[in-house]
Amino acid sequence: MSRRNQLRIIGGTHRSRLVTFPEHDGLRPTGDRVRETLFNWLQMSIVGAHCLDLFAGSGVLGFEALSRGAASVTLLDSDAKVIANLRKNSEQLGFDKARIEHIDTSNWLTQSSHDGLFDIAFLDPPFADEILYETCRLLQQSGALKAGAKVYLEHERPLAEEKLPIEWETIKKKSAGKVHFGLFLANHEAVNAGSNSGINPGILK
Repeated sequence: MSRRNQLRIIGGTHRSRLVTFPEHDGLRPTGDRVRETLFNWLQMSIVGAHCLDLFAGSGVLGFEALSRGAASVTLLDSDAKVIANLRKNSEQLGFDKARIEHIDTSNWLTQSSHDGLFDIAFLDPPFADEILYETCRLLQQSGALKAGAKVYLEHERPLAEEKLPIEWETIKKKSAGKVHFGLFLANHEAVNAGSNSGINPGILK
């Protein structure tokens, strides 16, 4: 495995541990600089969170989340070679709270029952596939997100907020080189309703 096919976890219990990944069209792991920014944004929310990585690829976002205290991570990918590598890395890292599923993301979102399981979702599909906004729509419709869930998006072009579900609200947006990324609050109207009624929605952990 060449060095260009390796990344290091940058924080938490597994800091500096290596994550390897195979050569694969469209596999584009989130780099250290962007990952550091993302997990700084999530530092008050990640501990104890149930996370969903919709296009897992290298798995580095999910593994970083577990290293930093997430309660569980579900990692999805449609490629058998990628899935085998995810399982190998998970075993070597000792992450028994990683659930790895060999399935197409759109099928998982439309064919399964999820019941608001997830606090955080990572969504960074291959840039060439042009499926970011359609996947956002399916994710919102799936019922997989809790009220106040946080959704991370990554794209090669500036994120178009008008194409996102109306139930989402921007928390942060930034760019690094050719990568544009942001964090969004899902189902924010339900969160606001809970706050107004005196119910603690628990979006900041």
